[in-house]
Amino acid sequence: MAAIAFEHPFLSGLLGDAETSAFFTAEADIAAMLQFEAALARAEAANDVIPEPAAQAISAACAVFSADFSALHTATARDGVVVPELVRQLRATAGEVARHVHVGATSQDVIDTSLMLRLKPVAFLFTTRLAAIELRIGELQQAFGDRPLMGRTRMQAAIPITVADRLRAWRAPFDGYRETLTRLRFPLQFGGAAGTLEKLGDKAAAVRSSLAQELGLVDIQQWQSQRTIIAEFAGLLAMVSGTLGKFGQDVALMAQAGDEIALTGGGGSSAIAHKQNPVAAETLVALARFNATQVSAIHHSMVHEQERSGASWTLEWLVLPQMAIATGAALRLSHELANKIERLGKAAT
Repeated sequence: MAAIAFEHPFLSGLLGDAETSAFFTAEADIAAMLQFEAALARAEAANDVIPEPAAQAISAACAVFSADFSALHTATARDGVVVPELVRQLRATAGEVARHVHVGATSQDVIDTSLMLRLKPVAFLFTTRLAAIELRIGELQQAFGDRPLMGRTRMQAAIPITVADRLRAWRAPFDGYRETLTRLRFPLQFGGAAGTLEKLGDKAAAVRSSLAQELGLVDIQQWQSQRTIIAEFAGLLAMVSGTLGKFGQDVALMAQAGDEIALTGGGGSSAIAHKQNPVAAETLVALARFNATQVSAIHHSMVHEQERSGASWTLEWLVLPQMAIATGAALRLSHELANKIERLGKAAT
């Protein structure tokens, strides 16, 4: 059993999603942090906080920067965050303009903004995947929607329905999820040591506005100790994966009934050669339940002491990336499973 199944050499084939995971690698995180530092320098130069040549030199240093990950590992164990060592390395790369690197910012500004820069494309990826699944369900409805199906309530036969009735239940939440993901606005985090941007004085608001524009993020007051943004995103992930888990559960039960669905490419058994196990359907249920349990941890992480919490913040790092990858995997598996459906309902006799 692996500690992190999403990155395991073989379990990731079932539970992982390479495209989503790519946004949560150390390399992706560092790249987004450097994007913050370069944009900060440009924003501060635009507002006469640092010289324009210094901003250009810092941007150039960020473009060629190569992190010493061994030093980052050691320093993070000491400091609790990666940013102090990262800034030290970046200043060494920047040379003569080192004193103009990271002016007025703090570690949480860099880390939270890096997260927002990476969650933004994740939301777009999930929107496109939801659309693809919805399209496939529409194709299934066109092909099989009029066929009869037994409606079941509380696991018992109830009244006859059509395939279209069940497909509508699978499909119903998708538009709302896509609309919510499209509407999401990812904010800049920029508050300095205690959220007041005290080192920038009367230029603080202007620099923050310029920085948000540089990064394509929303300009809001600092949110370093108010984590509703994270909790709402995690809640949305749990709802998406929960809906896909319901799809998986229904498919597994229909496959058990034997005559309600035909699937291609089921999983094999080491003991029973003829079996075609509904592996993707079962995994969707597991991923839905996994994310449902993680929401509690995210809600716990909302309790920040005063202006910043190390403990609550660290808890987010443990939980949110796994929730995102689990959701990406659920979307991947749902699309694969929908494409493996060859028949729904009973053919007319």
